Amino acid sequence: MIKTLSTTVLALTLVAGTTLAHAQGGNADAGEKKAAQCIGCHGIPGYQSSFPEVHKVPMIAGQNAAFIVASLNAYKKGDRKHPTMRGIAGSLSEQDMADLGAFYERQGAQASIKSVAAREPSAEVTALLTKGGCASCHGADYNKPIDPSYPKIAGQHADYLYVALKAYQTEGNPQVGRNNAIMGGIAKQFTHAELKALAQYLGGQPGSLATVPQSRWR
Repeated sequence: MIKTLSTTVLALTLVAGTTLAHAQGGNADAGEKKAAQCIGCHGIPGYQSSFPEVHKVPMIAGQNAAFIVASLNAYKKGDRKHPTMRGIAGSLSEQDMADLGAFYERQGAQASIKSVAAREPSAEVTALLTKGGCASCHGADYNKPIDPSYPKIAGQHADYLYVALKAYQTEGNPQVGRNNAIMGGIAKQFTHAELKALAQYLGGQPGSLATVPQSRWR
């Protein structure tokens, strides 16, 4: 019964995410002009956020446009509760989000991707990946999600992945947390130490995400 319910919820989430993300076509050139409030964090290599704890801001150049749109909508609706991101997303229209998604997806083609060799997970991490079913959504190499509204996570900053995973465990906090039935159910199976092990492995894998430095002439 539980397995059947989870499968149904997953299918509905995929359909809803895809419909939302593709409701409007994005214009990458327009998105570039709208990215001024994004580059102050996402356009500085190694830039760190101090809330809810110190961690590198995520790399979004090369991320799926549909996922960027879905994430911004989640912040706007309050399903993701980071105060700064909620404020930014609240100021954006659906077309703005689509344009920004198209811009950052295209920006990945311009990025200098750090080349790292794939490494096999330890037996402990293999068990954690299997328990979480990570590849079933994020793809066998964690860089080709089964749906474009899901994120690429291979090579993402490990400290950010750890904070993001913990956010799915958080309830009742008006400023911290992420509401997502699928990810919440998965993340709550693990201890913080296990989430950190997962984040460190995934963050060390080869991926297609990068930070493209902002132009000094902007």
